[in-house]
Amino acid sequence: QVQLVESGGGSVQAGGSLRLSCSGSGYSSVDCVGWFRRAPGNEREGVAAIAVAGGSTYYVDSVEGRFTISQDNAKNTVYLQMNSLKPEDTGMYYCAARSLWDGGQFGCSYRLSYKYWGQGTQVTVSP
Repeated sequence: QVQLVESGGGSVQAGGSLRLSCSGSGYSSVDCVGWFRRAPGNEREGVAAIAVAGGSTYYVDSVEGRFTISQDNAKNTVYLQMNSLKPEDTGMYYCAARSLWDGGQFGCSYRLSYKYWGQGTQVTVSP
């Protein structure tokens, strides 16, 4: 069973940085790890994703150039480095995982359905 635990959230002022971590176990069926967020009153949106093998990355336009997703496969950990944070980045951040082929979908894009989810970590960016 895949288990994911997020950490690293907190409160920062606009322009600041945070690094989120997603530590996983039961990783044998995981090919892709993504970060998602849900702002108050909004639907959950995909932020970034990475292919465990090969390291291909995917970013939503609103974070391109500010956020970087990376991984340490030896530790089964995926990171989300968030720089130049804006108040609109505020929300609960979740990491999620999926197999490369799952539910009739192929790939690692954050636009696809992810199967395994962590509990989330809160990020608050003040003006």
